[in-house]
Amino acid sequence: MTLISTILSFFPAAVMLLGFISLLSVCYSPGILSVAALLFSFYGLPLLIHKIHDFFYPIEEGISYLGGKEYSPWWGSHQIQLIYVTFSFLESALRLIPGAFSLWLRLWGAKVGKNVYWTPTLEIGDRSLIEIGDRVLFGQSCGIFPHVVKPKKQDLMLYVKKVKIGSDVFIGAGSKLTPGVIVKDETFIPANSCLYPNTVISDELQEIALN
Repeated sequence: MTLISTILSFFPAAVMLLGFISLLSVCYSPGILSVAALLFSFYGLPLLIHKIHDFFYPIEEGISYLGGKEYSPWWGSHQIQLIYVTFSFLESALRLIPGAFSLWLRLWGAKVGKNVYWTPTLEIGDRSLIEIGDRVLFGQSCGIFPHVVKPKKQDLMLYVKKVKIGSDVFIGAGSKLTPGVIVKDETFIPANSCLYPNTVISDELQEIALN
């Protein structure tokens, strides 16, 4: 593990510590500044660090290995976002405000269209690696994972590729979308579907498969 990998592995703990200190400040000395510090700890700081990290270490699509001597930009990006995987309520709260979560994802570098409905239990692996059109609806417990890791000999192979979803798409509850998945416009994804890497799916293709 490289030095920067080691440093960023402590980032989630640093965010929690800063957030805890800010929370104590809100409890014992409530005010606009203490509330702003709390919000910055959990939302502003990870976003700011990710933007700086992405400027110097942009994530490249394709195959790479995590066990080598070279730094993995995906690893750093993952550590910065890990706080939202561990404490999903931080983003679930944003989904209660119309348009807030879509704006949040855009700030991370995602492309998100208009009138997208996000359910509270949605899980996203890499916020900067998704493209979503207009009028898309996600069912409960869906997952978007633009990366996959698998053991290979004495190393860990990483495959990264954007997930792209068109407009007027319905993603059924419990469905999982993996790296390179492309969902065409006006497609219905049944509940509990698992779309494997680099799958291209549309209503026309589903009809062909059924026939």
